[in-house]
Amino acid sequence: MKPLLTIFRKIWAAAPGAMTRGAVLTVVVLVAGASLLGLSGWFITAAGAAGLTAGALDFNVFGPSAGVRGLALGRTAARYGERLLTHDATLRALAALRIDLMRRQTRAGLDTLLRLRGATALNRITADVDALDGVALRLVLPLAAGLITHVLAFFLLAWLVDETVALWVALGYFVGGAVILTATARAGLQPSIRAERGAQALRRAVIDMGRARTELVVFGRMEAQRGTVLAADAETRGALDALDRAERRAGLALSSVATLLAGGALAIGGALVSRGALDPASAALGFFVALGLGEMLFGLRRGMAELGRMRDAAGRVLDDETAPGAVEEVVAEPSAPTSALTSAPTMALTPADGTALLEISGLTYRRPGAGRPVLDALSLSVAAGETVAVSGPSGSGKSTLLFLCAGLLAPESGMIALAGTPLPDLGERTLRAQLTLVPQRAALVAGTIRENLALACDDLTDAEAEAALAAVALSHVIAAKGGLDATLGEGGAGLSGGETRRLVLARALLRRPRVLLLDEPTEGLDPETARAVLDGIRAWLPQAAILTASHRAAELGWAGRVVPIA
Repeated sequence: MKPLLTIFRKIWAAAPGAMTRGAVLTVVVLVAGASLLGLSGWFITAAGAAGLTAGALDFNVFGPSAGVRGLALGRTAARYGERLLTHDATLRALAALRIDLMRRQTRAGLDTLLRLRGATALNRITADVDALDGVALRLVLPLAAGLITHVLAFFLLAWLVDETVALWVALGYFVGGAVILTATARAGLQPSIRAERGAQALRRAVIDMGRARTELVVFGRMEAQRGTVLAADAETRGALDALDRAERRAGLALSSVATLLAGGALAIGGALVSRGALDPASAALGFFVALGLGEMLFGLRRGMAELGRMRDAAGRVLDDETAPGAVEEVVAEPSAPTSALTSAPTMALTPADGTALLEISGLTYRRPGAGRPVLDALSLSVAAGETVAVSGPSGSGKSTLLFLCAGLLAPESGMIALAGTPLPDLGERTLRAQLTLVPQRAALVAGTIRENLALACDDLTDAEAEAALAAVALSHVIAAKGGLDATLGEGGAGLSGGETRRLVLARALLRRPRVLLLDEPTEGLDPETARAVLDGIRAWLPQAAILTASHRAAELGWAGRVVPIA
């Protein structure tokens, strides 16, 4: 239960005022409901009894009838206010929780981010958080309000009716309700978990089938993927059916308990009336209040049935807070939105005479848990206008070096400086304005060519976009596809691998960085196109320091200096 309590505290902390008022109104709704039924029963019985005696002329019908109307209207207004306040506060809290979850994912280790699947991350941010909306609305608040109302009902029944009736109703609901709701939670624990996980598996399978539909058809795997989707759907439906049966059985059991307790209250009241210890109207009050208190338990059955689903989702959402592997922040200034990074003023970096624009000294990096370092006491420098290529076999640390230079990893020892200033001393805006990394798996978004290029700067003109495309030998390809308004699918679908790579390079050029880090920039291109792209990059950024991780002959020949790393 600890994860659920943690989530509830987060939801409450997001809007404590609204949640407090909503919780009070929840109690008001339940108290008004039981009071309305009890007063109505008392009024009808008292009026009938008065009509049988000479006291009919003295019976005041206006006071009780006004109370009935007041309770009915008050209950309706309280219900509206309770739903408005608690739902609004919960939705705002879940929105904040999604943002917090995204921030924590971005602070995960680079290896974790590189392995992160889009469908998995989307499920974590949407489905898991959505599953938590019932923590406050269907579990904690109804449970707390129900307990408070039952305690109030006990004292009122003991005062207005009889202690025996009050004790019968209180013990019956506390014991019977606890047994049934606990059994419901146990019965629904595994089905609710399976239903939630099955729904997420179904969502991932459908996303995978949609994204890879071309490959699935080409390789004859579409039918197998369809079987995976149908199997996930069947598992989810089976779990939901089991959960529905548990909830319906709980409803039947709770209805039986409410009926038994109301009947018992009526029997006890009747016995007291026959002995002259209680008047018929008060006996009716005890019966109808006992009947009305059952409403509080009915509202809890769904929350208890879905307890496993909510607990499972809360555990996954909170895992990132304590998960190992979060990297140390390399830059000191807090990160900012992309628009701020592209438009905010930045600190000017001017290297001193004889100082390289990018300088690496005694750099050592060891992956978490590894016995030997990937990079050991590496030193190199890249001056303005110079191109340096690092070469080596796969796994030698070429890409890792670029990630370190980009401030995405923290070295074990050594220093990386930009224009003589160590990376930890640079603000995020300054670093991103001066340095750009193009990794092997750079991303495009669904949208037009212009929209993908505009991610580099806010005020992109068509002339600048066309010039950047020409620099990477992509103008004729884009023109054939419809120009800057040509639409790409998800992940840049509609372009080949080499075309995607060049569009990402064009976007990087529009940043006009002083330091450009390239990881296998011409992978997938023929030698002639590769050479044209490389020459276009240098012509666009004649004074930039370029560090590239390379193994192709075209890239090594383009570099002014090659640094081998083992």
